Amino acid sequence: MSLHPVVEKVTARIIVRSAASRGAYLDLIDRQKGAGVHRPNLSCGNLAHGFAASGDDKAAIRGGKAMNIGIVTAYNDMLSAHQPYGRYPEQIKIFARETGATAQVAGGVPAMCDGVTQGQDSMELSLFSRDVIAMSTSVALSHGMFEGALLLGICDKIVPGLLIGALRFGHLPTILIPAGPMPSGLANKEKIRVRQLFAEGKLGQEELLEAESASYHGAGTCTFFGTANSNQMMMEMMGLHMPGSSFVNPRTKLRQELTRAAVHQVTKNGWNKEAENSNEPYRPLGRCIDEKAIVNAIVGLLATGGSTNHVIHLPAIARAAGIMIDWDDMDELSTAVPLIASVYPNGAGDVNHFTAAGGMPYVLRELIGAGLAHDDIMTIYGSSLSDGAKQPMLEDSALRFDDAPEQSADETILRPVKGPFQADGGMKLLQGNLGRATMKVSAVDPSRWTIEAPAAIFHDQNDVITAFKAGELDRDIVVVVRFQGPAANGMPELHKLTSPLGVLQDKGYKVAFVTDGRMSGASGKIPSAIHISPEAFHGGPLGKLRDGDMVRVCATKGELTALVDETIWNAREQAATPPPVLGTGRELFAMMRHHSDPAEKGGSAMLAEAGL
Repeated sequence: MSLHPVVEKVTARIIVRSAASRGAYLDLIDRQKGAGVHRPNLSCGNLAHGFAASGDDKAAIRGGKAMNIGIVTAYNDMLSAHQPYGRYPEQIKIFARETGATAQVAGGVPAMCDGVTQGQDSMELSLFSRDVIAMSTSVALSHGMFEGALLLGICDKIVPGLLIGALRFGHLPTILIPAGPMPSGLANKEKIRVRQLFAEGKLGQEELLEAESASYHGAGTCTFFGTANSNQMMMEMMGLHMPGSSFVNPRTKLRQELTRAAVHQVTKNGWNKEAENSNEPYRPLGRCIDEKAIVNAIVGLLATGGSTNHVIHLPAIARAAGIMIDWDDMDELSTAVPLIASVYPNGAGDVNHFTAAGGMPYVLRELIGAGLAHDDIMTIYGSSLSDGAKQPMLEDSALRFDDAPEQSADETILRPVKGPFQADGGMKLLQGNLGRATMKVSAVDPSRWTIEAPAAIFHDQNDVITAFKAGELDRDIVVVVRFQGPAANGMPELHKLTSPLGVLQDKGYKVAFVTDGRMSGASGKIPSAIHISPEAFHGGPLGKLRDGDMVRVCATKGELTALVDETIWNAREQAATPPPVLGTGRELFAMMRHHSDPAEKGGSAMLAEAGL
């Protein structure tokens, strides 16, 4: 199947736009491979420090003839998705020895749980934790003791941060190893029902906690298709995971064998003497993540109705590899890519149901077969992305990879490209006199794609909750929460507003949400114009909006407009910026707020300063 013309056009545009920066990046990693910091260039004192505590692996590391793998881990046992990683380093060392290689934990990175911090003051640290993770990854790999890397991370800011940091060492063969989702718990529909009853004051906190505990009940990723699981989907779309490995549950034999396979594979991907004498090509991370791979990630995001957070994370990841993308690229791709998955919050099923229906192997086969994904990319496992459209299976405890299923096992969750849930992707670019924004429409009923109503303006999400409880929002309304961008307060997710706004919508009111902040990857049925750029803190027009102004939010025509006379609008002054708030460590991130990029460029505090 030939490549879809829109995919071909957008990819070509990105390649031209990125020519200078991508060329400079590839020159960098080529220099790093030849003359950077690595074991042959370390002094005896450097090297002795590096293997002093390596026990049984000391002789092999000292000898320098086999790959030494640097493990960068996001393990902690508070975050359910990362708790399984506790035992991975010891397992990886055993698996590495099976190939004659060695492995060391190069370093750890913070792993913030948005589920724990959602709606709390600490959520203002969340986005910038991605930059901290990237810098921590860079510190870990800077020792030069390694010829390959394994990245242990899953959740929201963690995978993007690991990739951004690892791409600065893009000459290293690198594989991401997932740990898998927890088994399915309380049905998502029931969870939402309980949350809305609590928001209406019809259930108490004990009943709510019981429902939440039945939803989030064990080790593994949360099972809804939010940012964490969208991360895993994108890694498969870019060929950075072992085939079909994203959504295999923790603590299973299949999960362990996929980890073993990843360790064995990274030892085949190196440039050391043994690899050069084998039939396996050198597969550095910086060559695997190219313009085509980034387009594949966008296509996957659109085709599966993934998290809106990735319209921020993908530009940042791409920049770290010298690739420049923008929201126009994503919006144009959305016109060509059909929505073929319906996973909560877009549908009733979770990622375990998605996997049972055919999962990522089916998605890859469908998108490649329809010419919507680039097949000719360098993956960590084969000569094309098609090599990743495989279903991992166990046969007598041995791992094998079967072809992707030809048909979906459940068309309420997964459909073919020729019979999708929606003809175009799940996201829309909105723009007008209020700026540029993203709307995730895959879970929004088309009858609500256009909302025109008076604005109610807030500068704090908690004030919205107070107004809701007082009955002040019981009307057709566009709820606006501004001064929530990266420079203002770190761009927290405002997910806790989902339930009260859902209650208003269920009462029959026309409701929309507008913000220069983020909405969770689990945002659902409320039409929400989010990530507005430029943000109010930097003089964005959202700062001119006043209570009662009529606002039009339209996903059909891509509009985000204040319906105010142009003369009056131009004469208005910006609203006063709220003062910074101290506590919960937020003051330590002031430097990052001051240097942050706009959301469309990735909301990073360090990339522009690094010349990227």
